[in-house]
Amino acid sequence: MIDRLEKEVDMLERHLQVLQMVIENEPIGIVKMSNETGYPHHKVRYSLRVLEEENLIEPSSQGAITTEDTHEFVDDLDEKLDHIIDKLDGMKIDDVAEVES
Repeated sequence: MIDRLEKEVDMLERHLQVLQMVIENEPIGIVKMSNETGYPHHKVRYSLRVLEEENLIEPSSQGAITTEDTHEFVDDLDEKLDHIIDKLDGMKIDDVAEVES
């Protein structure tokens, strides 16, 4: 159960790293992103596809570029992550010894 959540968080981290690279280096291609991140081409390609489906990037003849929606997403990102972190903190189970007393 937790393993699946951890995999999703790892994938989200990769998607956000790829998005950050596009923001900082646009236009940028798969090969350069793969070389700089160490992620295999197919994982970078998948992240780019996900980001494109979310309308956060778009392809160009020179590589991936940001869209009009990118900066609004980035501006809201910290608040959304903080909300998720608070939710996860609320799921923690107290120590069994404390529960029994």
